[in-house]
Amino acid sequence: MANTERLYKIERLIRARGTASFRTLLQELEVSPATLKRDLEYLRSRLGAPIEYDRDANGYRLGAAVGADAGRKHELPGLWFDESELYSLLMAHQLLAGLDEEGLLARHLQPLLERIHQLLGSGDGSAAGAALEQRVRIVSALKRPVPSRFFQRVAEALLQRRRLHMRYLTRGRRESGERDVSPQRLVHYRSTWYLDAWCHRVEALRRFALDAIEDAQVLEHKAREVPPAQVAKAMDGGYGIYAGARAGAGSAQRHWATLRFDRTASQWASREQWHPEQQGQWLDDGRYELRLPYADDTELVMDILRQGEQVEVAEPSALKRAVRARLAAALRQYE
Repeated sequence: MANTERLYKIERLIRARGTASFRTLLQELEVSPATLKRDLEYLRSRLGAPIEYDRDANGYRLGAAVGADAGRKHELPGLWFDESELYSLLMAHQLLAGLDEEGLLARHLQPLLERIHQLLGSGDGSAAGAALEQRVRIVSALKRPVPSRFFQRVAEALLQRRRLHMRYLTRGRRESGERDVSPQRLVHYRSTWYLDAWCHRVEALRRFALDAIEDAQVLEHKAREVPPAQVAKAMDGGYGIYAGARAGAGSAQRHWATLRFDRTASQWASREQWHPEQQGQWLDDGRYELRLPYADDTELVMDILRQGEQVEVAEPSALKRAVRARLAAALRQYE
């Protein structure tokens, strides 16, 4: 019997019988006395099971929960993790803690963090948690924080399938406008959160940056349902965060760029994923050629400019002209 199954069976036997003797548990589980003792201790100390020995009944029973769990029925957790997975969860907690400056979501996750510490054998978190925080540093470059109240309202509308009324700043036009949207999914990209939603003002799918929301209220109206496949088709075909259709009627929006990296930059570029559908090959002269689709060239041009003189746009001509214009404009700043 696997360890997890055995632990569940111990608690089920005690709960079903009210009291279960040590001999009864041995017979049902078919394990050694030493193994059973270890399991009982693990249930008590690591999983918080209120198992106690009743001398009068000569058996084990579930006592009343104490502390923060007082008054609640004890249940074993539905998910089980080994030590390496628990450390991964601790790192995930660090990422979630950085969602916003106020840390409201992190506080909601604090009970989970405390349980992870207990499972790692450091109930106060002084060993596992503190060591991880000292030895793992998570850097979020160019993060744009989202106020907790807006993040929570967006998440509430998304999960409860209700419409959201928001005042949104369109940065390109420097205009704020009111609109109702039906949230479809949240997207986290380059340290920034976005909402893919059906905009009822333009009757189409749109992508909104959460940090550009100036006000948000969850409405009672039910959200318009858009099939996830349709959302993905409409929003995931472009480059980066800029939406573009993958195929079909909207395929004309897409273009293919060919980039050629010099021999130095190729050592990194050949291992990078710029787009899930990219195609790459090594050239005879040691350069690396990368082909990738895009719908809007805004973000692609920015990423190309970050490579400086180490990359050349081979095609299309429109993309070459866009990069050349940006480089010329940047050079004029220093003339």
